[in-house]
Amino acid sequence: MKILRTPDTQFANLFEYGFSPNYLEISGPTGEPMRMHYLDEGPKDGEPILCLHGQPSWSYLYRKMIPVLTKAGFRVLAPDLIGFGRSDKLAEMDDYSYSGHVGWLNQWLTKMDLNGLTLVCQDWGGLIGLRVAADQIGRFKRIVVANTGLPSTAMISDEMSAFLGQMYPAVPVPDAAMVREQFQSGGPGAFLFWVKYASESPSFSVRDVFGLLSGVTDPRILDGYVAPFPDDSFIAGARKFPALVPLLPQHKDQRLANDRAWSVLEGFQGRTLIAFSDNDPVTKGGDAIFKARIPGADCVTIKNGGHFLQEDQPAAFSEAIIAFMRQG
Repeated sequence: MKILRTPDTQFANLFEYGFSPNYLEISGPTGEPMRMHYLDEGPKDGEPILCLHGQPSWSYLYRKMIPVLTKAGFRVLAPDLIGFGRSDKLAEMDDYSYSGHVGWLNQWLTKMDLNGLTLVCQDWGGLIGLRVAADQIGRFKRIVVANTGLPSTAMISDEMSAFLGQMYPAVPVPDAAMVREQFQSGGPGAFLFWVKYASESPSFSVRDVFGLLSGVTDPRILDGYVAPFPDDSFIAGARKFPALVPLLPQHKDQRLANDRAWSVLEGFQGRTLIAFSDNDPVTKGGDAIFKARIPGADCVTIKNGGHFLQEDQPAAFSEAIIAFMRQG
């Protein structure tokens, strides 16, 4: 197994990102040491907020929100998932798994020994973070879910999974434009185009993903998101993530694991905020699932926000989190 580490020079003078790095060692798939990076900003005695990113982003995603949240008196921790940001990267796509990501973040949280947490999770930050929250629910006081999901057997039946499994081989290897067309059409197989683009397309690029899922066009910001990946050998984790969403028949064990997580989250004694944006082509409508399964949750819609609402509406999202936390 080959472990890669992005050179520190890649992160020098990034636009709007002046934070100091922190590192913690965890164990890799076969016990080898791996370095996990995280930001730790704000007063150390402040109430802690755990901010989790998704694909293909990293803690850079929260750079505009961190100053707002720390100014309000909170301590903000934002780790880079393995394969992303300043964390170590596995060179092969097959070295990544859904359960592996959950295990790595569980290790980090246990070693950090954080308590009284408010979880803020978006995209894969939710698929992983909600599982970790369920595993260590006693560490969490509040949960904020934003543009994410937790696919379960209730959401994806065996019949639906089999249908998607039969459809997948017929999906052509698309470029980013084809993926955009599929998301805009809202067809049942749209996500399969996304999976195949990320895992198989020779034209896959982080810049194109942001072009597909956001309105970010500033080259300085795009340079920030590309910084962890100096060449394609570093990008296996980003390419693998969509294929790990537990949709297909071979993912049944992960849907069952998510069922177990849902049972914990539905009985969570803390508070939950559902904060989806109004213009996300990937998770549009996903807030309804959380509202149905956690009927006591607070709810807010982040207006004029796309998939990366941390980029599109950082102030509005931050203020929603602050207001929610100050309610108790």
